[in-house]
Amino acid sequence: MMCMNSFSDNELVKLYIEGNEESLSVLIKRHKRRIYSYIYLVIRNRELAEDMFQETFFKVIQTLKRQQYNEEGKFLPWVLRIAKNLMIDHFRKVKKMPSISVVLNDEGEETNIFDIIPNDMENKKNDQETKQIKNTIRSIVNNLPQDQKEVVIMRTYYDMSFKEIADLTNVSINTSLGRMRYALINMKKMLDERKEAVLI
Repeated sequence: MMCMNSFSDNELVKLYIEGNEESLSVLIKRHKRRIYSYIYLVIRNRELAEDMFQETFFKVIQTLKRQQYNEEGKFLPWVLRIAKNLMIDHFRKVKKMPSISVVLNDEGEETNIFDIIPNDMENKKNDQETKQIKNTIRSIVNNLPQDQKEVVIMRTYYDMSFKEIADLTNVSINTSLGRMRYALINMKKMLDERKEAVLI
């Protein structure tokens, strides 16, 4: 019995297409945490994220069985694109896009969007102020254009490289970098406007 853990994604895909069922289990185990975390950071519901993860791999299996996979060594970005399209379809059906609050970091702990923008409100006095600041940052991120919000989430929450983001969203690296730059500019501008509104 061969050890498949040392095989590349592409080798495992090829084995699965040739009828080796175990190779798919190795692929799922290898990438489950990353794919599930990506889905969860958007869905923000563990049960629904698990369902979406299962549906993602159902689509993966269908595509591989039909021998329609031709991503040439880019298995993970391909699976993440499938997950992304399924989530878009889901939110279209329920006629709403998610608001952002918390996601899982690499240690499985919940984290928030608070530290995306450096600001002068870091010394928080109490829980009420902390909650208010978090709500402000969440609202600002949610008000970004969708393409900018997407790159902020992927880069900040998920620690994806700009190359990975570019591959996933089918744009150039420069476009990903530009979206992040404009997102930060817009976030700072919205934060400044809210500060001014409080002072008026």
